[in-house]
Amino acid sequence: MADPKLNRFMNEEEIASIIREDEKALSEAKESLLVKRDDDLCSCVKYNCLKAFLAVSEETPERLYSSFDFFVKLLDNENAYLRFLAVKVIANLTEVDGQNKFNEIFSKYYSMLGDKTSIVPAQVAGVSGIIVNSKPELEKKITNKLLDVEKLCESRQKELVKGYAVEAFGEYFKKAKEKDRIIEFVKRQKNSESPTTRKKVREFLKREEINI
Repeated sequence: MADPKLNRFMNEEEIASIIREDEKALSEAKESLLVKRDDDLCSCVKYNCLKAFLAVSEETPERLYSSFDFFVKLLDNENAYLRFLAVKVIANLTEVDGQNKFNEIFSKYYSMLGDKTSIVPAQVAGVSGIIVNSKPELEKKITNKLLDVEKLCESRQKELVKGYAVEAFGEYFKKAKEKDRIIEFVKRQKNSESPTTRKKVREFLKREEINI
């Protein structure tokens, strides 16, 4: 049996480096994410693999495109951090999505705005700017999802999630087709209970030179 490509002494940078080059290491890293054991060593390896996948998806998304379906399956994982990972990686992969795989899972992906945690819906909202800039043909559909976040989001941190929606709008506002609706949404958040959201609103309005 061949020796494993990954070991417990590797940090996230080392794992990212090797999975960029080696198919076996990529498979091992994916398997590490799915290990159920919850001891400290396993958690450390899983965490480093998680961080490595985030880095690779941002810097060389084409390396992970063949694993697109793997990350889609992670959207259903019971571990919120793996759902968080899947949301971010899939968004990054839209840059190289020549087969329009994301378009096929659009509804499933944006159903994650209803995830009971705070980190998953916040991530979905937050990466929406990346997706629009990679897939401008989906801008209107994505904008509608973000404008409906009040209804779709079930997290106790809904106010925070709305702040990430504001941030995403800022990343593609110039190309948005329904600027008036976006501005109306942003202005409604100016007195949000979330200090983070209020800050994002101020930054958006200042950047776009919009009076309150």
